[in-house]
Amino acid sequence: MVADHEKIITLTSQNFKHQTKNRIVLIDFWAGWCVPCRMMAPVLNEVAGELGGEAFVGKVDIEQNQSLAGQYNIRSIPTMIILKNGKEVNRIVGVKNKDFLLQQIKNA
Repeated sequence: MVADHEKIITLTSQNFKHQTKNRIVLIDFWAGWCVPCRMMAPVLNEVAGELGGEAFVGKVDIEQNQSLAGQYNIRSIPTMIILKNGKEVNRIVGVKNKDFLLQQIKNA
């Protein structure tokens, strides 16, 4: 397991609304047992390091936050959702590279 970048926000049912309002957030829905999710961890760290405060990366552990996974209708992982001011604007499923993710955030 790769440690999360210091700029990555750990999202839970308790802090989700507060951390996602009035900003753009790329949210990674993941689980520790998911190999593709673990492959995404270093990519998400790079993305978080390159975002200059206009957007953020958040992670939701679906094992610990099943209600959020249900609320966003997560059927497979990794699934990444881009929220803009609390509203879903894009959904990305599967392993993607840094440049693809940065472009999706820029387009949000």
